[in-house]
Amino acid sequence: MHPTTLICLPFAGAGASFFRKWSRLTPEGLTLLPVQLPGREERITETPFTDVGAAMDEACPWVCERLDDQGRVALFGHSLGAELAHELTRRLAARGVLVTRLFVSGAHAPRDRSVERISALDDAHFVAGLRRVAGFNHPAMNDPEMLEIMLPLLRADSRMHEEYHSRYLDRLNVPITSLRGADDTLISAGEAVRWAEETSAGFDYVEIDGSHMYLTDHAADLLAVIATALQQAESGSPVH
Repeated sequence: MHPTTLICLPFAGAGASFFRKWSRLTPEGLTLLPVQLPGREERITETPFTDVGAAMDEACPWVCERLDDQGRVALFGHSLGAELAHELTRRLAARGVLVTRLFVSGAHAPRDRSVERISALDDAHFVAGLRRVAGFNHPAMNDPEMLEIMLPLLRADSRMHEEYHSRYLDRLNVPITSLRGADDTLISAGEAVRWAEETSAGFDYVEIDGSHMYLTDHAADLLAVIATALQQAESGSPVH
């Protein structure tokens, strides 16, 4: 596989360290570039974004500074991260960056979305709603002190997700692979395949064992799917 940088965008409440843990699983030729957004980990003192577009306006120059002109570029995002990755792909393409493929995971397509709105609820109902819509139990939810620190970020990320919709009339000239946990009860297969409407350059749908947060337990399987898709893109073979 030609050297490829995989830009990784976080799901709600997550930081770049989630993807840094994947380094020992990464296939040869694939380099991860996790994007750290404000309000988390080493940027915890910064105000988190509540708008996907604004977040990617800030991230795009940082990403471009770290790309190798000789290597290929792909993007991956799960849930909220898929929406961030879609917007970042648009911005990179506008700057002339050739994106090989966009990998979106566990996410509604960005048009005509119907998502539960919880970000404006009081703390107790917000946390209960987050358990329901996130598909996993964030560690902060079981630690009152940590939860108090994390609530502004979790609310901001929830608002980003709730209010996101695509404003683009044109389709991306970038192939898209939509991934989903086979047992995901939050995103249906029908919702996942609607990402096909966002591209004019080829689409594929892949299921991986697990539920909505399959990537926490099946990261190696996910990275293998990504590597295979990128290798097949080199050869011109269809992605399966």
